[in-house]
Amino acid sequence: MSSPGVRHSALRVLAHPLRSRVLAELRVHGRATATELAGALDTHTSATSYHLRRLEEVGLVHDTGTGTGRRRIWEARAEPAPRPDASEGPQDEDDASAAQWLALDYLEHFGERARGWVEHRAQWPAPWQVAGLEDHLVQVSAEQLTALRAELVEVLERYRRVGQGNPAAKRVVVYTCALPIDASPRTGPRPDPGAASP
Repeated sequence: MSSPGVRHSALRVLAHPLRSRVLAELRVHGRATATELAGALDTHTSATSYHLRRLEEVGLVHDTGTGTGRRRIWEARAEPAPRPDASEGPQDEDDASAAQWLALDYLEHFGERARGWVEHRAQWPAPWQVAGLEDHLVQVSAEQLTALRAELVEVLERYRRVGQGNPAAKRVVVYTCALPIDASPRTGPRPDPGAASP
């Protein structure tokens, strides 16, 4: 496991619109050159090359060594990218700003993917219509929420490569987002919108 200092540094490096997209592209679509990434992200090869080196410095990507000449083939590290909402160890102001930016960028990225599915789901056969958006309400303590999250990660890890070698299998991205809907303990109960003003 990476040390907190490395994780915090990775957060700051990743808090950049093109770098976050470069890493996402490698994690979803696999190995690629800087030129291929530039084409996929509608930018210049010099830009993707620079940002790949920055990501490499903090251990988020690496050169596979399978390229020839100056053609380097890049791959995302197997270790998960830093979570934007839960860095290890205490955060300073820069860490907090980077985490906030990443969380909002992650939300935007999710919205783009979800919208794409909603707009194109009719093109998929009936058995695949099980995919999509849904929500479940649970009532848990903070400790139980931690356990719930860990169990979901275990299930997802179990299914991560279960379809390997099956020609009918497709890659599916699963987002998890547990959001408290009650008032924060620090702010007290929410006001009743129907209550009369004093």
